[in-house]
Parts: sequence; structure tokens; C-alpha cells
Amino acid sequence: MKSVVQILNSKPDQAIHKVAGTTPVSEAAALMASKNIGSLLVGEGDQIAGIMTERDVVRKMAATGRSPKETQVRDIMDPHVHFVHTWHTNEECMALMTEKRLRHLPVLDEGKLIGLVSIGDLVKETIADHEFTISQLEQYITGAPG
Repeated sequence: MKSVVQILNSKPDQAIHKVAGTTPVSEAAALMASKNIGSLLVGEGDQIAGIMTERDVVRKMAATGRSPKETQVRDIMDPHVHFVHTWHTNEECMALMTEKRLRHLPVLDEGKLIGLVSIGDLVKETIADHEFTISQLEQYITGAPG
């Protein structure tokens, strides 16, 4: 089972996208759409104040009845960010995501933010791992060389 840092390193785009809490929701949502991402970290510099996801935009904006241009990200973000560390495994990350109903996890290395993994990243790795195991078992059963 791979560690989360190995999964993070295999991602083609490892950029960390952040916005300030005062950013209008409309601007943050436009950034998410242009980057084809499902979440943004919220904060200044190395300080993370929260996370805003597509779900937050849809559900919380609908509940407020306010305009996304007039609403700031800090008004709809989740201030309770769950982090994982470089040594956590794919399985541990998936368990946390399932338990807490999360789709994105920031990754820390010695307290420093180094990336973000999504449920899609973890599922992709799980599928690749299973395909490798199946291939190895097929080779073993048929006696074909590796």
C-alpha cells in the first residue's frame, strides 16, 4: 500500500490552490472551474483557516439566499480542516474520508503543507494496485514469465 506522499508525487498537477477568506465566492468558484478542481484551501501564507468545496458553494449558497458576488469565502468555508501526514497510507486516508464524509485532504510534512489529495486520487491508486495484483496472480497461475 502506497503512502499518501507517493500518491501525491504521482499526480501530474501538484499545485496547491488557495484563496483568502475575503475572496468573493463567485471568484473562488470561477477559479475552481478554471482549474477543474473540487476544493480550495482558505488562508493566508502558510496558515490554513478552512477549506471550501463544491458542496459548500452549492449547499451553503442556496441556504443563504445571498449573491455569490456579495458573499465571502469565509462565510461558507468549513473551518474544521482534517489533515494527513506523508506517512499515512491510501487505506488510512480513505478510512478518514469515509468516516468524516470528506473528499479532499491536505497533506502535511513536518507541519508544512505540501499538497492536497482527493478521493479520486486515492481511488485511482487503489484501482492501479488491484490491477497489478490481478496481473501478478494471473502470471503465477498461468506460469507466464513476469
